[in-house]
Amino acid sequence: MHERQTGAVTSIEDPPVFVPSAVRFQDRHDAGRRLAALLEPFRDEQPVVVGIPRGGVPVAAEVARALGAPLDIAVVRKIGAPQNPEYAIGALAEGGVHVLSEEAVRALGLSEAQLQGLIARTGRELGERLRRYRGAREPVELTGRTVILIDDGLATGSSALAALGSLRERGATRVILAVPVAAPASVQALRDYADEVVCVEMPDDLWAVGYWYEDFQPTTDDEVATLLAESAWATPQPPGAEDPVTSQVSIPVGPDLSLSGELTVPRRARGIVVFAHGSGSSRLSPRNRAVAQALSDAGFATLLFDLLTPSEELDRTNVFDIPLLATRLAAASAWLCEREDVGRLPLGYFGASTGAAAALTAAAEPGAKVSAVISRGGRPDLARNLGAVRAPTLLIVGSADHQVLELNREAQRQLRCPSELAVVPGATHLFEEPGALEQVSRLAIDWLDRQTTTTSEEIHHE
Repeated sequence: MHERQTGAVTSIEDPPVFVPSAVRFQDRHDAGRRLAALLEPFRDEQPVVVGIPRGGVPVAAEVARALGAPLDIAVVRKIGAPQNPEYAIGALAEGGVHVLSEEAVRALGLSEAQLQGLIARTGRELGERLRRYRGAREPVELTGRTVILIDDGLATGSSALAALGSLRERGATRVILAVPVAAPASVQALRDYADEVVCVEMPDDLWAVGYWYEDFQPTTDDEVATLLAESAWATPQPPGAEDPVTSQVSIPVGPDLSLSGELTVPRRARGIVVFAHGSGSSRLSPRNRAVAQALSDAGFATLLFDLLTPSEELDRTNVFDIPLLATRLAAASAWLCEREDVGRLPLGYFGASTGAAAALTAAAEPGAKVSAVISRGGRPDLARNLGAVRAPTLLIVGSADHQVLELNREAQRQLRCPSELAVVPGATHLFEEPGALEQVSRLAIDWLDRQTTTTSEEIHHE
């Protein structure tokens, strides 16, 4: 492929004299929200939104959220020259699709063998990036779908061109290229490869994409992985996608101490929910198993495990040792984070009775990476440091469980995180009434689904 004139200014000696502040974006998230407004007409096509890491993913995440669409990535790596890897002679995308600058290849006098060696090396780097970003999750299926490809800006367009080819290889039937800011000549050239190109701004002198952002701090690999995991949590899965696998596991929680558990992982898990039992119940609790089954059917991985050993359960005081239970829960969470299959999934806690206090205590610890907490008939009033909990918290109580209902109301007043108290009509403490557990399951699934859109709000109502 021949070099194209892009309209992007590439010489550091010629910076733009003036960049209108009215068209500058605050950051990539702001750019994504403004781009999403232009992409609203594509909502009815039920598109898949695909971001080019790293910088394109925060933009794409905002678009996916606005359109209610699944989010995926199209990893592109530049192909560097043999003696100067920073000098790009082309770009390689997932599936082996590559774009080369014929002029650069000729200037360097590269043989076919040398060229293939460079492509192979770049392919290994690309594969490592994919594993880092996606973890154990499979790519979103694109066959027969409309795909919106997004980056944080478009200068020469070589990365976007490689990504477009990759998306076609993955089965996309219609691809819309969308960016907040782009060089006009690059947009014109890429119209031959994308079905449509959508831009917020196309300045005559682009200079550099970063000039059009107030905050253009580099996006990290962890940010990309987190945004993908959050989107997987929030995006409903198609029927039949779960195909769960259940394993009996042993969870190390201390020196020479392990606890028994049951880990269930759907084929395309949206998150992992850890159940914290209380008041002497175990992972075999029929009530929590019923809720866990409903969560699994909805696409969530679940871990049912015993917070206490059989001998510890004989001492009733251990059931109310909230710091001990919270430490065990935190250890199980750390163990999950090290697993390939669920390690990058959003983590949620589902606690019952004193298990709810343990869940909130663990979630209040500095650095706790907990995305949501759900309490069923729980005792959040026994938790330590409720005001430090940052994970959005749902408290579910039966209307006939009068004493626990009042204790939950008081605990909610101490929470500073987004929270909601849901009262199940007619239910008692064990939720044994017909339909009560089904209501609990629906409330839990809805809460998990809502978190990417409600974490910025304070919700305090019944």
